[in-house]
Amino acid sequence: MEQDFYEITNDPLDVGEIARRIILPECGATVTLDGYVRKFTKGRETEHLVYEAYEPMALKEMEKLIQRAQENFEITNIGIVHRIGRLEIGETSVVISVASPHRRAAFEACEWLIKELKSTVPIWKKEVYADGEVWVEGEA
Repeated sequence: MEQDFYEITNDPLDVGEIARRIILPECGATVTLDGYVRKFTKGRETEHLVYEAYEPMALKEMEKLIQRAQENFEITNIGIVHRIGRLEIGETSVVISVASPHRRAAFEACEWLIKELKSTVPIWKKEVYADGEVWVEGEA
């Protein structure tokens, strides 16, 4: 049986591979969030993003999120992978996959997980523009 997992990596993310790691025969749905770098933020053109993390604490917080989601939603497995380093427009920064017997619980858990991840896990995002840069905290 596949297990829940959570990772931080510098490597490009393969959304399909990450999503497939949590599928079980008793599941009827897997909901996957592919969070990627967009070109415009609040009307400003983004050149690239830089993600940094305090990895030991980030991994512990990701584990806690998975435990809380397992307690609060009728789901089977969760996979969370966040990329750090420099990311270009269109590159995936975070993948969250949730498997469950029924889709509603998977959707609800996936949405809850990304909101909580952004507000509790020590991963920081720097948006780089042609005319400057800004660190962004916990925006959903």
